[in-house]
Amino acid sequence: MSLERLRVLRELADRGTVAAVAEALSMTPSAVSQQLKVLAREAGVALLEPDGRRVRLTDAGRALVVRADEVLAAMERAVTEMAEYRGKPRGRVRVALFPSGAALLLPHVLAELEDSGVDVVARDEDVPPSEVPRLLADYDVVLTHRDERAPSLSGPRVAAQVLMREPIDVVVAPDHRLARQGAVVPAELADETWISVRTGFPVDDVLRSIATVTGVQPRIAQRLNEFSVIEALVATGYGVALMPRYAVRHPHLVMLRLAGVRAARVYDLATRPHADKRPAVAMVIAAFQTAARRATGAE
Repeated sequence: MSLERLRVLRELADRGTVAAVAEALSMTPSAVSQQLKVLAREAGVALLEPDGRRVRLTDAGRALVVRADEVLAAMERAVTEMAEYRGKPRGRVRVALFPSGAALLLPHVLAELEDSGVDVVARDEDVPPSEVPRLLADYDVVLTHRDERAPSLSGPRVAAQVLMREPIDVVVAPDHRLARQGAVVPAELADETWISVRTGFPVDDVLRSIATVTGVQPRIAQRLNEFSVIEALVATGYGVALMPRYAVRHPHLVMLRLAGVRAARVYDLATRPHADKRPAVAMVIAAFQTAARRATGAE
């Protein structure tokens, strides 16, 4: 089977439509369809089936995508190994990060890799963990976050490793009635007005846990994913919020530990399976691990 046709099949699994694959690979949709038809002949089995006006992978098609991941990863490793004979590991590694994680870790990662020969191309991608497989179509490494009770992202086409744990605290204005307490229990927050993030993100998962404990649905005034805006609203007394501990920057906010609820988010580093065998990707992962230890005070 042709490597390039396997790549086309993998892109279809990642992107969902022939049109999206054509755009990503700078091909015409008809050329993509033709490559997939040839691959089916090479495989000797149907790889696609109609799904309305689109197509979707058959069971055989999904199985071949997993093998395509392995084959293409092996080819990437071979290219990298040959490059090692010409000198130290080098190459471009595309990294996606959620914004607050980028602010905490990326400066240390870039400093760690300075003069290493590895070129990190970073982009901020603020999406729920469920979107990570889609991101891996365009990135080598994805830094994502999830509620600590949520299942791992690892699966047949995603390799995920836990990088660090970050507690989530309650933040209030300095003149708030709870500001002098070091910690609060959920019952003390039942009547508060909340500034939260969009649904599907770890902070919102903790807020829903508070609702479960208290039996009271939180009164959410605003949903914003920019923590600096949330901090500004809380500081002016507009409401209270849950925030990851290392993301708090506003000098006047009071942070209160949340007792009685498992309240933390986990940072995961996600790649395609076997991608960490590429020396450049392995160096980036190691740099993130060093940055995480510094951020949490583990070193």
